[in-house]
Amino acid sequence: MQIKDKVIAVTGGGRGLGRAMALAFADKGGHVALIDLNEAELAETRTLVEAKGVRAATYVANVSREEDVIAALDGVVRDLGRLDVMINNAGITRDGLLVKAKDGQVVSKMSMEQWNAVIGVNLTGVFLGGREAAERMIKLGNGGVIINISSVSREGNVGQTNYSAAKAGVTAMTVVWAKELARFGIRAGAIAPGFCATEILSAMKPEVLEKVMAPVPLKRLGEPAEVAHTAVYIAENDFFTGRTIGLDGGLRF
Repeated sequence: MQIKDKVIAVTGGGRGLGRAMALAFADKGGHVALIDLNEAELAETRTLVEAKGVRAATYVANVSREEDVIAALDGVVRDLGRLDVMINNAGITRDGLLVKAKDGQVVSKMSMEQWNAVIGVNLTGVFLGGREAAERMIKLGNGGVIINISSVSREGNVGQTNYSAAKAGVTAMTVVWAKELARFGIRAGAIAPGFCATEILSAMKPEVLEKVMAPVPLKRLGEPAEVAHTAVYIAENDFFTGRTIGLDGGLRF
């Protein structure tokens, strides 16, 4: 796919990896639709995107709500005229042990709120984004690409039953969509980042950050621009579909 003049929608586009991907596609001449809950961050990213000489539009939406996703993607097609790349990036964490015990007594458990919140955004949100994007891509008849953001945690990470389950599901859905949607000219790919230098990690104390990086063979955090570069690769390479690219500095749990 040639990205120039294509329309790219990014959930979680207000900051972090979403902002980095939006800017990377704008650098290639793509027009960007930003979807997020934070209006101020959306506005800031929109300004940065438009400074690159392309069009941008913003949509406030909770990706775990079907009506929000439908309204946002209807808005993208209405305002920008097409939808060529859908990046399902929005995600949250609510970490905790499955059960925490002391002296043979269970003192806490992962709550249903922790489970439902993460599954709602990180799995249902990706499902809704993929489904609604595919519908519009089929109707528009131009094909397209769906890019899902998984995680190194898809292999299973202590304290992340909910997050690991969601990210493993994202990887599986990517394979299914690649098989189901190929006949419509739609490809599906995923990226599984490790620890990246987003706002949350960058704000950690140096000693905590050092522990985070210790098991990473490359001994550093990934840069949002590196994740963005991978998203651009998936979009541009017309023979790429149904696979998840690990971008984790060699980290294995």
